[in-house]
Amino acid sequence: MSRWNLNPEYAVGPTGTAFATLDAVFALQGELIATDPLSEVLRVQVGARFYYVKRYHGAGKHLRRFIGRPRVMAEWRNLLYFRAWGIPVATVVGYGMERRYGFFQRGALITEELPGTQDMARLARDNDPRLRDPRWLGHVLPQIAHATRIMHEHRFAHNDLKWRNILVDGLPLGNIHMIDCPGGTFWWGPFLERRKIKDLACLDKVGKYHLSRTQRLRFYLQYCGQQRLKRGDRTRISKIVQYFEGRE
Repeated sequence: MSRWNLNPEYAVGPTGTAFATLDAVFALQGELIATDPLSEVLRVQVGARFYYVKRYHGAGKHLRRFIGRPRVMAEWRNLLYFRAWGIPVATVVGYGMERRYGFFQRGALITEELPGTQDMARLARDNDPRLRDPRWLGHVLPQIAHATRIMHEHRFAHNDLKWRNILVDGLPLGNIHMIDCPGGTFWWGPFLERRKIKDLACLDKVGKYHLSRTQRLRFYLQYCGQQRLKRGDRTRISKIVQYFEGRE
């Protein structure tokens, strides 16, 4: 059984042909961007625009190969959740998968390229001067804090909230977009709090090398929607800072 969903805005013209079916998507040729044992990512040009086509050949690792949501399904659902919550993401053009005898066979997710963007990890590796610009940081960091808070308010944890999964455009005061979230899911109670700490620790893992302590504290307060620390915040901050100790 094969199910394929194409965004109606892209169902006509060249994209309507190129992305018409799952078979058509798996026949596409393009620039290979990344590959791993489960998937491959191609950059494909259709008409005047570029698209990222992520094709999965496996449902996931361990038990996910046989039960639970396939990784591609988790990825497209999470991007659609983000968009519904007002978190900026790349436009989802198409998604779907194929099962045989109830088992996952293949799947794909297509997103439209966001021109002129770079991921935050690349900015850090390149020691980009924007990371030393208080005005730029004062515009970008609150966006990341807000997006993270919105996820957590919906009891959702990203589970891989690293700088590489945050794109920022080239405008003088940049705008962010979230990408790649196949491991995110909903949690509750103490499990949710543990995952919140992990998400914040993932951000701080790189942030501590490029942001001052004052900027990091301000980011935490923006995430909390507070002007000053409250009871319990210092304990939580200690858990965030210590989360990756001995594992870097």
